[in-house]
Amino acid sequence: MNCREHCGACCTAPSITSPIPGMPDGKPANVPCVQLDEQFRCKIFGKPERPAFCASLKPSHEMCGDSRSQAMKWLGDLEIATRPL
Repeated sequence: MNCREHCGACCTAPSITSPIPGMPDGKPANVPCVQLDEQFRCKIFGKPERPAFCASLKPSHEMCGDSRSQAMKWLGDLEIATRPL
């Protein structure tokens, strides 16, 4: 499965605790990454400075669903389920 055009849910919904170029402290959940371009594509995709967390996310029907809103919900639910106590 390929990424959905104009989605960027995986670069918005989850929190990222490792540094990202332009976001040295990572990013909170539901905040778009500064590395998303106008088409919601990652500007550092495939580059060494891309966080390992980002590289670990692979598009799948389970994660992406049939729409950006489904992907945001699934990733948001995962964010809540994996939040430290």
